[in-house]
Order: sequence, then structure tokens, then C-alpha cells
Amino acid sequence: MLKSLLTCAGLAAALCATSAPASAQNLTTTRVAAGLSGSLYVTSPPGDADRLFVVRQSGQIRIIDNLQTSPVVLATPFLTITGIPTSGERGLLGLAFHPDYANNGRFFVNYTASGGGSGGQTVVQEYAVSTTDPNVANPTPVQTIVTVNQDFTNHNGGCIQFGPDGKLYVGMGDGGSGGDPNNRAQTMTSRLGKMLRFDVDIASPFIPADNPFVGVAGSDDAIWASGIRNPWRFSFDRLTGDMYMGDVGQNAWEEINFQPASSTGGEDYGWRCKEGNSCFNNSTTGCSCSDTTLTDPIQVYSHSLGFSITGGYVYRGTRIPSLDGVYFYADFGSNRIWSFRYDGSTLTEFTERTSQLDPPTGSISNIASFGEDANGELYIVELGGEIWRIDQDCDVTNYCTALPNSTGSISNLSFSGSLAVQDNNFNLIATSIPQGQFAYIIGGTERGFVSMPGTSQGNLCVGGTLLRFNMPSQVGQPDFLGIFTVQLDLTQFPANPTVAVQAGETWRFQCWHRENGGSSNFSNGLEALFCP
Repeated sequence: MLKSLLTCAGLAAALCATSAPASAQNLTTTRVAAGLSGSLYVTSPPGDADRLFVVRQSGQIRIIDNLQTSPVVLATPFLTITGIPTSGERGLLGLAFHPDYANNGRFFVNYTASGGGSGGQTVVQEYAVSTTDPNVANPTPVQTIVTVNQDFTNHNGGCIQFGPDGKLYVGMGDGGSGGDPNNRAQTMTSRLGKMLRFDVDIASPFIPADNPFVGVAGSDDAIWASGIRNPWRFSFDRLTGDMYMGDVGQNAWEEINFQPASSTGGEDYGWRCKEGNSCFNNSTTGCSCSDTTLTDPIQVYSHSLGFSITGGYVYRGTRIPSLDGVYFYADFGSNRIWSFRYDGSTLTEFTERTSQLDPPTGSISNIASFGEDANGELYIVELGGEIWRIDQDCDVTNYCTALPNSTGSISNLSFSGSLAVQDNNFNLIATSIPQGQFAYIIGGTERGFVSMPGTSQGNLCVGGTLLRFNMPSQVGQPDFLGIFTVQLDLTQFPANPTVAVQAGETWRFQCWHRENGGSSNFSNGLEALFCP
């Protein structure tokens, strides 16, 4: 009965506090671009939610426009750098927009060039956008920030990122070959095997005065951290400022290194003394495997799971609120994708995401990078040229189906329309309700189970915050087939005050109705996971 239902709401909430947990997070991938072979990275200028810039190994930067609505790859490249070697691990490798790009139009690239060392050289240069067309850059560089000679053609690093301090961080590999034969990562006069830090808003040589080795004899002033093998992709958590670095391993282990935002630099991440947490070369000059001053990785995996880590990002978007603070990464060779949370001391919620991020059509392989757009949404970049956004997967599940919710045949609750919040077209359909009987919808934030008092009153399987949908359009009688249909307004759920459904939220619903004879009964439960 109506009165019984309303007075039992508090009891239901109490009983449901220990009910089944919320359903597992459902994710999917949405393809936003294809045909961009040799794609290595994507990023957006700060505050520019409509465009995503794609770095291609060939030397091109392309723009995906209308990113949030109908993504399209613009025909004209944003920038093309010619004459650079692109074989193996060389090419155009990194891109970073100045934090004040909206006003100054400055951006920076990292590419490999001929000349310099026997393996060529790394070049980090500044460019500027055209003053007449925001989708095209001036082809002539403004200035060179740094060049670093390479010993061999591999292990070039290539990632550049602006940190929360406004400084430009440049990840440098150890010079290449295998095993760091020249011990570059532990030689403090070499910029190879290091994380470098520059202030691009001061004069050349762009060295910040607070770099940890400024003025230290036998050390290079540009060094921020050492002991790195090949930091192919690193990133900063846009909320906390913490750095996550995926460092590609040698023979056995891939690793993720971490630097808190509070760090003043100077960490030694251990290569080539250690690979992951294991000893690699204990005769290395500059450190030993037992050195307690080395900074160990926060996560490793063996080559039984992959052989080349692709570092990622901490999710800070708005499409999937439940993933806020979760770090994603992958392996280039095995195509596996994982995630976890890290609070600076404890790693939790480690999850393999490979199967749930497998797209509805096609597959994801050779993951060269992750990237962020201006809203903090995450993208997966395939070397083959497809760009995928990580999205919430809308889903519905029926539950409470084997319980005697009705004295007659149990009514079934299903839905039609869309689970996308932006569509606001969500309809609940209850069937097998006796003709001429009154019905309405109950909603809640949890699963639960309460056997209603009295004889043949049915079972309430919705708990948590209970809502009764009782607008004139949401109550009534079934049609002559026993079908009762209600369209719910996702922007105005009847709480006090009204609430709007958010993408990533899961709600549970039941239909309450009378049976012939006046008893109060319920349909089965329907659990709906809403997405953007």
C-alpha cells in the first residue's frame, strides 16, 4: 500500500546499507579518428576543449576538430617538420603547449635530427601559431631550447610536458643500445638517462635557478632527476601535480616511477644499477643495488606480461566520475591495459582493463601513447593511426528476478530510449500489470531487499536514497495489454530539492502496483548505469 511504502523508506534505507555493492565500473572506447599512421601522441592546448592535436612520427601534427560533437581530422596539417630521420624509435616524438598558449601561441616539439652524436641528436624547439589561422603554425621555429647528442639511434625518450610549476620537463633516454654501455644514466655530467627541466620564459640556456644540481661540481645544471633508461611517456596529475613516469625496461622488468609534487628534484631512479626492483649491474659507477638512496618504482611487471611500457595519465575528466584519480597505462607489445590508484604511499584498485576497453568493432594494438584533452578525458593512441577515447559504457541489468514480488505473475521492468544523460530520453516499461490497477515508479541509489509487512505485499528491492516518481505523467494505469510506460526526466529526479542524474551514476528502479484484490506488489528491479 502507498502508506506502507512511504513509512518503510527509512527501514529500507537502513537495511540496504549493507546490501550488494555498486556494480563494477563498465568502460568502453570510442574511436575519434583513424587513418593517421605513425601516431605517437595526442594533446590539447589548455582550455581548448574542441581540438585534439595528433603527433605523427613522420613530422606532422594534425588536428582533430569538433572533438566533443562530431570529430573530424582537418585536411591541412598544423605543422610539418621535414628532413628528420624517422626509422625505428626516431622522428617527431613529443609536443607540449605553453600554459599560456591561448594568449602567446607558443608550443614546443621534441624530435630527432641527423648530426650530433653517432645516433643523431634530440632537438627541443619552440614554434608559434599563425596570427591569422589558429589551425596552422608558422613553419619556422622561434628558437631552440636544447639539443642533446645521442650515442645510438634508440632510447630517445621524446616526451615533453609542462609541470604544475610552469617549467618544461624533457625525458631523455640513456643513449641507446642495450644495458646503457656508456653508463650515461649514472653519469651526472651527461644529460642522457635523465629528466631535464627548463624555464622557457627566461633567456637561454633556460636553466631554472632552483634545479637541484645548479652549481654542483660534476653535475649538469639542467638535470632534474637521474637513473632513467627510456622514459617514453610521463605525465603530471593535473589535480595533485604528481609525476608518473613509465620507464621502458631492459631484459625482465617494466616500471612506473613516481615523483610527488612536493619534490625538489634530485631523485635517482636506479638504472642501470637496477631494473625495476631487481639488481641489473652492481658494478655500475655511481650507485649500487643496495643503495638506500635510490628511488624504487611504485609498480613493475615482468616480461611475461609485455616488453615495452606505455606510461599514461591519471584520469581527471568529467565523463566517468568514479574513475577520478585512477592512473592508466599499457604495454606496447602485448596490448594490455591496466589501472590503479596511488596516494603517494599505497597502491590500490589494481585492475586489468584490456577486455573492457576492447572496442565494439576492431581492436586496439601497438599502444604508442595515452593523451589528455583540455577537459581531462583520456585517449589511447595506436601507432597504426586510430585514436580512441575512454568512455563510460552505458548498461542495464535486471535483478531481484527470482523473488515472489507479486501474488500474480511477477511484472517485468525494462527500458527504452537512451542511457545517455545528454539525450534525456529514458523510459521505464513495466509489463504484466493487472488492468485497471494503479502503478508508479520507485527509484533509489542502491540495491536492497525488504519484504513489505502484511500479506502478499511484495518485496522492495531498491534502497539507499528512495524517490517516488509521482508527477501526473509518471503515475497511472497500464494499458489494455498490462503495460505501464513512464518517461523519467533525468534533469529533475524528485528529491528535495530535485537532483539531476550525472554521467557515471548507477540508479535502481522498481514499479509498484496494485494487484486485483488490493494487495501491494512490485516488479523486478532494474539497474541502470548512465553515461554522457
